[in-house]
Amino acid sequence: MYMTKRIIFTSLGVLVLIGILGGIKSLQINRMIAIGSQSTPPPETVTTAVVRSESWEALIISVGSLEAVQGVMLTAELPGKVTHIAFEPGTKVKAGDLLLQQDTSSEQAQLRAAEATVMLTKLELERSSKLLGKKAVAQAKYDADNARYKQAVAQIDGIRATIRKKTIRAPFAGSLGIRLVNLGQNLNEGEPIVSLQTIDPIFVNFSLPQQQLAQVKPGLKVRLTTDAQLGQVIEGEITAISPEVDAATRNIRVQATVANRQEHLRPGMFVNVAVVLPAREAVLAIPTTAVLYAPYGDMVFVVDASKSEKGAEPVNVVRQKIVQLGEKRGDFVASLSGLEKGETVVSTGVFKLRNGQAVVVDNTLAPEFKLAPEPNDS
Repeated sequence: MYMTKRIIFTSLGVLVLIGILGGIKSLQINRMIAIGSQSTPPPETVTTAVVRSESWEALIISVGSLEAVQGVMLTAELPGKVTHIAFEPGTKVKAGDLLLQQDTSSEQAQLRAAEATVMLTKLELERSSKLLGKKAVAQAKYDADNARYKQAVAQIDGIRATIRKKTIRAPFAGSLGIRLVNLGQNLNEGEPIVSLQTIDPIFVNFSLPQQQLAQVKPGLKVRLTTDAQLGQVIEGEITAISPEVDAATRNIRVQATVANRQEHLRPGMFVNVAVVLPAREAVLAIPTTAVLYAPYGDMVFVVDASKSEKGAEPVNVVRQKIVQLGEKRGDFVASLSGLEKGETVVSTGVFKLRNGQAVVVDNTLAPEFKLAPEPNDS
């Protein structure tokens, strides 16, 4: 009986001790939470920019591909053996320059025989003509001689046409590509020989939605950029607009012409196209680095100056705002909604901020934001 009471009292003592220790620990945790809720993180140092109203050029953005003003793959019109190659790959040629000669020895022999036949039939025709005037031959004899003469002349014209087809010349001035035939090779009809392209100037073909048809017309300026010439903007102008809209895509095909004196632009290249419209558009511009991009909405931090509780020095506090963004231009992006002109936003350091946090503004090392930055800008 005594042992039972002792065990009970010991258990009660242990329980009381555990309760006391738990209460003390709970008080400590609550005190730490209260202290943490009252503490504020130290101010972060940031740079700022003012939301400003700007007048941007109105642009229509598209993508396009380059096409030669004149371009063709020269091929063999007739079968024949290559006897002479008169060009070097990659060189420039003029219209009419000899490029390749096929074997025409058989045609040359046929031509000499045909020329002799022409001479003979011409003499016979002249003789018949004189005799016909004297009523010494019938009209039928004269007509037959005249037909044989014309037939012989036509045969010469056919042989000469064959020789011309086997003498391949540049149809227009341009730059030659890679040679695809060798000396002594027997060419088949239609076999490719070399590519010939005129690429200065050069065409750029692109498509625009039918809704933008009323905004474009021949003569409007275009600006091209390509990864083949990083940092360079090439200017041209619209020279043709297709008269029909693609029934499948509801897009209209537009062609612009661009100077290409250095011939850095080549047919088939992909380019970014910006059509410059006559009107300008007013936008609210902020640096792209001021935007905190997020799946649920893009945000910026607006800097507000609020007084401390004692009314002493003002403290800069950031306020988070969700914004709707528009087009990007250089280091800037247009704000369509969420901001007002003249507001101050954090331009760098947005990733380390939270709503309501105090900040210290230091613009001594703020980057210079440009509408048209150069590749070497730092």
